[in-house]
Amino acid sequence: MSDTSRGDPLTVTIEDGVTIVRLDDGKVNVISHRLIELLHDALDRAVEETTAVAILGREGKLSAGFDLTEMTAGPSHAAALVGAGGRLLMRIYGHPQPVVVGVTGHALAAGALLTLSCDTRIGGDGPAKIGLNETAIGMGLPHFAVELAEARLASSHLMRATVQAEIYDAPGALDAGYLDRVVPAADVEAIVLREAGRLGQLPGGAYRHTKRALHQPLIDRVLARLDDDMQTMTGPA
Repeated sequence: MSDTSRGDPLTVTIEDGVTIVRLDDGKVNVISHRLIELLHDALDRAVEETTAVAILGREGKLSAGFDLTEMTAGPSHAAALVGAGGRLLMRIYGHPQPVVVGVTGHALAAGALLTLSCDTRIGGDGPAKIGLNETAIGMGLPHFAVELAEARLASSHLMRATVQAEIYDAPGALDAGYLDRVVPAADVEAIVLREAGRLGQLPGGAYRHTKRALHQPLIDRVLARLDDDMQTMTGPA
């Protein structure tokens, strides 16, 4: 059963100890203030009620990135949304439970960053554009995006994927480090839920401790400079 209202851009269900978050705004799953709020709520619920989190997009799309209505409304609007997004991504990156994402299609800009913030990234073999296209649209990558890219992407792809805004298909995204596995598109949801369930059976205290040791230094660096970073951010051209 879903706890979100009709018209919200995501739904939350609980199945077999996994909090399942499905993104679907009927369009391209933009990351808006409302979506950020609902994702925080879902993570709160996961800690209280389940042992793992699965995030899934709609058919053909995980997310096209931040809501362009806000991004083009002026520097203060863009900074507010990107800053809120950065805090959410750091929360996902540091979430004490396993977080598995199903990349069901396109994952661009903040959609690619959402992918990078999750513990395990499983993509479908259907048509997809995955990557950080910010440079191509005249936007400098915020510090948290650079940190996530350095932590998760293959070093041989780092320049191409960030500064040069290269966009990948699913096999290319696997090679670059956006994805951990590519599976048949029709099987993404089932495999994501199975993997989240499996990881959720690992001893929770040990998982939380080791993940924090691995990820907390990056989170601390990002949060310490996030406000200053937003002051110097360049928005889309």
